[in-house]
Amino acid sequence: MREILFREALREAMTEEMERDPDVFLMGEEVAEYNGAYKVSQGMLDQFGPMRVVDTPIAELGFAGIGIGAAMVGLKPIIEMMTFNFAILALDQVVNTAAKMRSMSGGQLSCPIVIRGAGGAGGALGQQHSQSLEAQYVHIPGLKVMMPATPYDAKGMLKTAIRDPDPVIFIESEILFGAKGEVPEEEYLIPMGKGDIKREGSDCTIVAWSRMVHVAQEAAEILSAEGIEVEILDPRTLRPLDKDLIRQSVKKTNRVVVAEEGWYWASVGSTISDFISRDLFDWLDAPVERVYQADTPMPYAFNLEEFSLPNAERVADAVRRACYRNA
Repeated sequence: MREILFREALREAMTEEMERDPDVFLMGEEVAEYNGAYKVSQGMLDQFGPMRVVDTPIAELGFAGIGIGAAMVGLKPIIEMMTFNFAILALDQVVNTAAKMRSMSGGQLSCPIVIRGAGGAGGALGQQHSQSLEAQYVHIPGLKVMMPATPYDAKGMLKTAIRDPDPVIFIESEILFGAKGEVPEEEYLIPMGKGDIKREGSDCTIVAWSRMVHVAQEAAEILSAEGIEVEILDPRTLRPLDKDLIRQSVKKTNRVVVAEEGWYWASVGSTISDFISRDLFDWLDAPVERVYQADTPMPYAFNLEEFSLPNAERVADAVRRACYRNA
């Protein structure tokens, strides 16, 4: 199987869907003439022209609203936010219009829009450009939230998101755009709400998504040398959540660590931990452990950013605690 970059997988997904369906178009800051801030849309302007690959002003609330309006009248917009840090400015349109349109219209209107772009830390980008904000979106009924960890997942999940009849928030780790992985030549889709076991194990389940899947894999190598074999479960879709897959894994390992790049308070990890603790209590041999970013705005200095972010050793320590193997 060929290997391509994460950004190339995203581009292939958008290109294939735009070739398949003339109602699909891409709009956002620098997506056209500049080929995308992260070069995800490179070459798409030449292929599809300025009516379907549309540059916008720096006005997230405005072009999110235009995209939502286009979706309500039958088009299928892909709205690229240069980063989800900037998408905060568009929350009114996303939360009060896109997420509620089907409900407010009694099912007469839908909003088939994908809002996608970079999220999480990118390396010395400071407090306003390094935030993991998925918790803002999973909180909202009416939104679906997807976060891929590999090029394979990125392509299959984005194609599914574009075909979905409801608004989808699609967050791509800024660190992963240059990651390489295997992607089939033939078309495939990854179902909404379907998680994946990235590594089989018997001693402890690590639930992780996006960049943290790779951190968990590093931790798994550390722990394997100590005789602890972890199972890495990637939900891929955070809303709706693949609870059945989590149940299967927890019943197998009886111990859980939830690892996320976001903050501790009112996070995705806290909700997953609550679900496991309530619904799977009888299967747990230890309390659910959590790993997360330090409860502070992201420092700018490289060394302090590294200190703030969860890493493989912290994940490994959490697994050791769950397995009662800590010193």
